[in-house]
Amino acid sequence: MVIPSILPESPVTVTPFQAEWQVRLADTEGGQRLRLDAVARYLQDIGYDHLDILEDGDAHRGWVVRRTVIDVLKPIGFGERVTLSRWPSAMSTRWCTMRVQVCGSEGGLVETEGFLIHFDTETGVPARMSDRFMAPMLACTTEHRVRWRPALTDPIPLVGEPGVRTRPFPLRFTDIDLLDHVNNAIYLTALEEVLAEYAELKSSSHRAVIEYGKPVRSGEEIRLITRCTDSGLDIWFAVEADIRAIARVTPR
Repeated sequence: MVIPSILPESPVTVTPFQAEWQVRLADTEGGQRLRLDAVARYLQDIGYDHLDILEDGDAHRGWVVRRTVIDVLKPIGFGERVTLSRWPSAMSTRWCTMRVQVCGSEGGLVETEGFLIHFDTETGVPARMSDRFMAPMLACTTEHRVRWRPALTDPIPLVGEPGVRTRPFPLRFTDIDLLDHVNNAIYLTALEEVLAEYAELKSSSHRAVIEYGKPVRSGEEIRLITRCTDSGLDIWFAVEADIRAIARVTPR
């Protein structure tokens, strides 16, 4: 799948769901930049806030993220008040793509899009959304047959190849969510660990894409395999020989 090179800054005919809050100290790094993992948490928080105002929202509490695209167009800093706007960009009966725009009060701007799968919290399998729940979202987009196609398909490189490194990423008890999975925002914490060595890439406009495959569970050990090239930074999340997620960070 080809992800659009530019995510629209705002919806044209859609009235998005909105929320706002202040960027706190725990959301930023030493340079006072809003971190990628904080953005991922913001996407979770506004998603559940959005459910509270939707018909049948209480019956649609189970969601899995398959892909997140984060375009940092202008970094958002500590203390800025952010306005988050959320709307669907494409729909199906069991999954959707959801846009969230994050605008900072000092001019910072982050555009995001996520591929979300609705699942039944009792069976753990993808489940059809109710007609009442889908109705307002279907009215927001003309694309009603969206399908999942991976965008990051490069094979894992061999350790020892030029630009390839490996490192452990130890998990903490607090990284595990109610499904006994590593929370998706924690993968972005790992991205930040790697990006700490690439100040020029993270300090200017950049795109981060992460695709989640098989979940990582408590007790498993993650190994990060990274490859830096002229075009950007690739990261594979491996448990032994099994790849659980893939990420790519590129300049914009």
